[in-house]
Formats: sequence, structure tokens, C-alpha cells
Amino acid sequence: MTTKSVRPYREPAGGWGALKALSEALLVQRVPLKGAATLSRMNQPEGFDCPGCAWPDPKHTSSFEFCENGGKAIAWEATSRRCTPEFFAEHTVTELASWSDYDLEMVGRLTRPMAYDTASDRYLPVEWSDAFDMIGRELRALPDPNMAEFYTSGRTSNEAAFLYQLFVREYGTNNFPDCSNMCHEATSVGLPHSLGVGKGTVLLEDFDKADCIFIFGQNPGTNSPRMMTSLRNAARRGASIISFNPFRERALERFQAPQSPVEMITLSSTTISSKLFQVRVGGDVAVLKGIMKVLVEADEAARAAEQPDILDWDFIRGHTVGAEALIDDLKRTQWPDIERQSGLTREDMEYAADAYMKAERAILVYGMGITQHWRGANNVQQIANLALLRGNVGREGAGVCPVRGHSNVQGDRTVGITEVPKADFLELLEQRFGFKPPAAPGHNVVTALEAMIRGEVKAFFAMGGNFAAAIPDWQATQAALGKLDLTVHVSTKLNRSHLIHGRAALILPCLGRTEIDIQASGPQSITVEDSMSMVHASGGRNKPASEHLLSEVAIIAGVAKATLSDRTVVDWDGFVADYDRIRDAIEAVFPIFQGYNARIRVPGGFHLTSTARERIWATPSGKANFLVFPGCGEDPPQSDDDFLWLTTIRSHDQYNTTLYSMSDRYRGVFGQRDVVFLNEYELKRRGLADGDRVDLITASTDGAERIVRNFRVVAYSFPTGCCAAYYPETNPLVPLYARDPLSFTPSYKGVPIRLVRSAGPEQQG
Repeated sequence: MTTKSVRPYREPAGGWGALKALSEALLVQRVPLKGAATLSRMNQPEGFDCPGCAWPDPKHTSSFEFCENGGKAIAWEATSRRCTPEFFAEHTVTELASWSDYDLEMVGRLTRPMAYDTASDRYLPVEWSDAFDMIGRELRALPDPNMAEFYTSGRTSNEAAFLYQLFVREYGTNNFPDCSNMCHEATSVGLPHSLGVGKGTVLLEDFDKADCIFIFGQNPGTNSPRMMTSLRNAARRGASIISFNPFRERALERFQAPQSPVEMITLSSTTISSKLFQVRVGGDVAVLKGIMKVLVEADEAARAAEQPDILDWDFIRGHTVGAEALIDDLKRTQWPDIERQSGLTREDMEYAADAYMKAERAILVYGMGITQHWRGANNVQQIANLALLRGNVGREGAGVCPVRGHSNVQGDRTVGITEVPKADFLELLEQRFGFKPPAAPGHNVVTALEAMIRGEVKAFFAMGGNFAAAIPDWQATQAALGKLDLTVHVSTKLNRSHLIHGRAALILPCLGRTEIDIQASGPQSITVEDSMSMVHASGGRNKPASEHLLSEVAIIAGVAKATLSDRTVVDWDGFVADYDRIRDAIEAVFPIFQGYNARIRVPGGFHLTSTARERIWATPSGKANFLVFPGCGEDPPQSDDDFLWLTTIRSHDQYNTTLYSMSDRYRGVFGQRDVVFLNEYELKRRGLADGDRVDLITASTDGAERIVRNFRVVAYSFPTGCCAAYYPETNPLVPLYARDPLSFTPSYKGVPIRLVRSAGPEQQG
């Protein structure tokens, strides 16, 4: 275990530090040789897709097309460590619940289906057929299919996700809470009102042509490190990169490319951001309105002086509606309000606006710092407004770029994982399979949790993920999970969710992305859709971690047959035997996948066309829409002068809820995660010093106490009035009611809290 310490990290992102960290990860997982061989096949045309982030692969893939965190994901999956029935025999669930999340996942790969035994408080091995029969009995016993929830994580392939939604809809419900509900649902809901699509409008090659790149609320060096190659190349050819983030993230400052022999040998690096503005938590919309206000004022001045327009009026008049209302709102918005909310000066926003005005082509990148707020969907629409003012949609080297998280979170939605299915999709599903799918809207994550708390839900089935750790408001939501009649988790490793279980509980181990999937017709490939709507094949090459593992497709088919029995109209065995048949069915239901099987056999796959990229606006008005954001606040106003806005963050050694270590190298935190970052001014104002211990208490509005205790204070450059702490450790502070009313995305990035000195014993570190 790494010794607890906090010390400055002065190296660039990437470089030798990344190679050292990756080597250590392979050693920790005991796969130095196997891991290295596996990495050589990742993100290759004949290999498998990275199970980590959704950043796209370049068309001309090199032999070194992986990043530090992608390599850690491979080490984590390809580990030689095993979580066997013998391990479960040695430990009760009550004991395991006291373990850290890191220690749970470090046990290793699951090897057998396991069922919870109440008498011994242990998980015991169970045969696959018995596991399927148990699920079938429990689901058939429910008076109403809507009493079951079916969760999907972003690791699920297109093929598995399509079969999953097919089974669940034949069962009779649209209850599809999924991981996108907790991250980029604000994009899926907000962008269609602006552009007619719920996805980005750029391709990877657009980064090679952009003159200016804005980055809002995204930490690419940790969350999508392969993006750094595109940013480095853009910076080196002179493109302006303007970043807005509460932290001065190391990768937004400078990057040493491991693929560059010159930088590695000379220990040099590339400056990434032309400017990096430390915006206040919840201040991005104020920044956006400030930049747009500068553009509008500059355009009026240019027209008065009979100079060329600043705004693209030909595009605005031909392709948009609502510009007048937006401009009127910007004129009414006052600079003192913008500066106060953003934490930046008018001069800062004028600098950014000037770079944007000079750029013929600009890309607007954003991450969960934009979406995970009380008004996340509205936030997204303001980024679209900024793009539309200069015609930066439907142009090479320009567009809106939401950076999705998990490797197929977007693909799952494309093939039907949604709680609000469209009528034409349901009609095509009925035509292809011959049953009447339900049309009533189902539950998303928030409404599913609310239904569990009310006692209206009795069963929960999770296709991957670590749901119990990812959700907000643990005191209420985890307690509700523990009262269910059935919980089922399809997983590769032990995690927290397996220990917060229902009366009957199953852990079903599945193949990983790196492993060979052999079915009746031979080796199978699955497909995924990346963050820029490229769909490509992925085929594992490693021997499975256990002979008892099944593919996600086979598990879904087994559950479907056991649950639906003789009433099913689907040839589940045929789909398991040959995944080409699944892709044919996807093509029949989603015509956008025309020629699916042929197109994925072309190296690099194919692009699912974005109508907005073609300047075809699939909106009721038939045009792109400028949408007004009243005021400047992304989160509800607070009257308590003593509160801080907390943003939850991921460490560099983390992917979603998966922890690769207890350290955060780029921020200089080692061997610990119970820390809270705030600046020297806020420390002094509260009579605190670096190293003190504090409790974090939510400024709740429902009377419930939400608190996490004994966190170490770390003095760090961070905006005044704000603080940051790690996810998921601070998820208990996020109230279930604190969510975007349009997308229901929880407000993980904007939680009002107070700090109180801890009464407990001081800890070292």
C-alpha cells in the first residue's frame, strides 16, 4: 500500500510518469508479459476495443494506440487474480461490506455464478441453469413487470444491449435506468432541442483542421487520455486551445507524448492550453454568456463601422431561429453578474471571445462539468448557442463535441436502451419480432430509485457497472436496494453493489472485452459505438479467466428463456449461436445500420451519420434553435454565506467507480482518497490549515442529514467559494432531489455543503 502523503507533482501529463504507472499496474495485477501482449492488440482493426473510455480510434492506427488509463483497464481485466468460490467461503458478506472498494476489486476476476445464502451470510456457487431458473421464477412472480428495473452500464456491447432491451420489452416494461442517466443524459435531452440530435457533430479528423478548441468541464488527461494526441497536435500547429476548469488539470497545462521519441528523450513537453481559466464551480454558463455577449457587442460595433460581420448572419438567417431572443437576453445580462458567477473577469472572457472570433473553424468540447448540474440540459444548449453564432456546426474542423465516458454508453442508447422509446422504433420492433412492446415511459435512474424507496420496485437486474456506488444519496438509496426481493449483477469483478443485495441475490460472471468468445458458429465479435458515432468490431484474443464464464449475450438469452418460457417469440439460441444474426436484427429495427455486418468487416468500421453535421435539422422548426438561459446560475441560489459549492471528481487512477490505486498522481495525493481540496483563502476564513480533518455536510432542503466524516483538508489552487472531493466517496452528499428537471441527471458537480472540524481522532497523511 502506498504511504499516505500530499506532495507537489511537477512533471507533465503522460510521458515517463505514465509508462511507469502502467508498468506498476501490470505488476500489481501480476500480468507483466500477458498484459503487454494484450495491449498490443487493443484498438487495432483485428483486435478489441478499449474497455475504458469512448474516445475514437484514428483511421491509420499505430501499433501503440492506447493510453495509461486504457492500459490500466486492461491490466485490471486481464489480471491473474481470481475471486473464487473458496474466497467467498472464507468471508461473509457482512465482513466484505467493511472492505474498501479498492480491496474488493483487487480480489480478482469472478470465476463462477454465485447465489446469496441467508443462513450463512455468504455467496455460494450455483449452476448457470439454476441461476437462470431463480431469476425466471422471481420475475414471473411479480404482479407487474414494471416492478422490475433493468440497468445497463456503458461496457455492454451493441449486440448484448439490443438483446437486453428485446428481452425486457417482451417481458413487458420500459424500465431502463442506465449509466448515461448519471452522466451525459443532459446531452441526450438538451442537444436535440438545439440541433435535432443528441450526439456530437464532429469526427476525430476535425481536430486536425480546427483553428480554435474550447474545453469546458472536461479533464482529458484522466478521463479520455487518447484525446491528448489530438490536442497536442492541434497545439503544435498553432491552434488556440482555451480551457475552462476549476482545477488547473495537468494535462490541460502540458503533455509529454509517450509516442514522441523526441519528447521522451529530451524530457520536453508540449503546452496544451493557450489559456486555462479556473472557472467557479457552476460558472460555465456565465462564461458562455459572457463570451457570447462580447461577440454580440463586437458584431454591432463592426456593423456600425461597416466592417465584416462577427456573427455568421448568413448561417443564422438560413439555418436557425431564435437569435433575436438570445441577443436580447445577452444584452440584458449584466457584466457584474457574469463576473460574480463565473469567477472570471470581463477581460478573461474578452480574451476567449477574441480567439473564437479569429478562428474560421472552432470545436467546442465539454464533459460532465457541464452536464452534472441542476440545469445540465440548459447548460449544453448554451454551448450549442455559441457554436451556432459563428456557424460552427456542419463545417469541417468545427462542431460540438460532448466527450462521453464509458466505451459503449452511446451505442447502448442507439440500439434501444431508453426508458422513453419512440413510436417508430416500437413499430419496427413489433414488425420484426411479432410481439407488442410496451409504449408507456419507464424509469430512469432517479425515478427508479424513487420507486424503490416507495417500495414499488421488487427486482433489480444490472448489466455491468457498480450501481450502488455510483448512485447519489446513499443513506436512502442503498437502503432501498437492500429491501428488494431480487438483485442480479452481471459482472467481471466483485464490487460494492454485490454486498448491498436483496433477499435473493446473484452474481453472474461474464467474459471481458479482451477474451475470446466462442459460440456454435465459431469465434464471435461484438461492436461498439465511440464518442463520435463510429461503429467498429471488437474481438477478444485472451483465454477466458474461467471455463465457467458466459458472454453477455448468452447470459441475457438464458435469462430470457427462463423468464419468458413458452410465450417468447424470439429465437434466443439462434442469436447466441451467431452474433451476425443479432446485427441483422438491429439493422431491421434501426435502418441507420444498413449493411451492418458488411460494414464492420471493413477496418475502422463506419460512421452513423449525424444530421446536424450535414446541416439537416431534425427539430420541429426544421432549423437549429437558439435557446435562452435566464440568469447565470447553473445551480440553485444559496443564502448561507458559509457554504461551499462541492464538485465531485475522479482521481487519475480511477475510471468511473473502478479504482486502480488509492492515489491521484497529477494532483499530488498519494495513498488516500478521503480528502477535500480548497484554497488558502477559504482555509484561513474557516480557521483551518492544510492537514486538518473536517466533516462535509450538505446544505439540504428536505431536513435530512447528509454527511461524510473525517476528510483531510488539502490546500490547493481552486476557485474561492468552492471545493472538490472524490467520487464515489462523496456521493452520500448528493441529494436525490438535486437533479436536472429536464434530464434527471444528478447534480454531482454542484452540491452546496458546509465544513465542520471533525470531532474524531486526527489521522496521519
